Amino acid sequence: MNRKYFLIGACAVAAIAAFTFLRPEPANKTMQEPAVKGGAMVAVQIPLIDGNAATGQSIFENACASCHGTNAAGKEGAGPPLIHVIYEPNHHADEAFQRAVALGVKSHHWRFGDMPPVEGLTRGDVAMIVAYIRELQRANGIQ
Repeated sequence: MNRKYFLIGACAVAAIAAFTFLRPEPANKTMQEPAVKGGAMVAVQIPLIDGNAATGQSIFENACASCHGTNAAGKEGAGPPLIHVIYEPNHHADEAFQRAVALGVKSHHWRFGDMPPVEGLTRGDVAMIVAYIRELQRANGIQ
């Protein structure tokens, strides 16, 4: 009877060890590495961007990238990546982006502090920015 339990225990330990050493790296591994101040926080796969999303990309690069980084990859010490599961449509709907731009946001997911309102952007501008962000998210497995 003891031998049976010993074999079950040994198999469990072997399975845990195999899982620990053979499991795939997490998709957001770049978030776990030491960050360089001002550097991108995540790696972003760039899809073909056209239509409203292309217009949104241009607006984003002029109005948002100084904090959220090129291609919304975040900027260490400035602002979070929007290409992150936290900003998936089921958690942060398109209207959340509209409200963030219009009203600002109290810090609640990240350590960057509060986001101030962004002056000079219309709801149409933000809708195109959101189209761009959603294209990037889909290309990076965030849906």
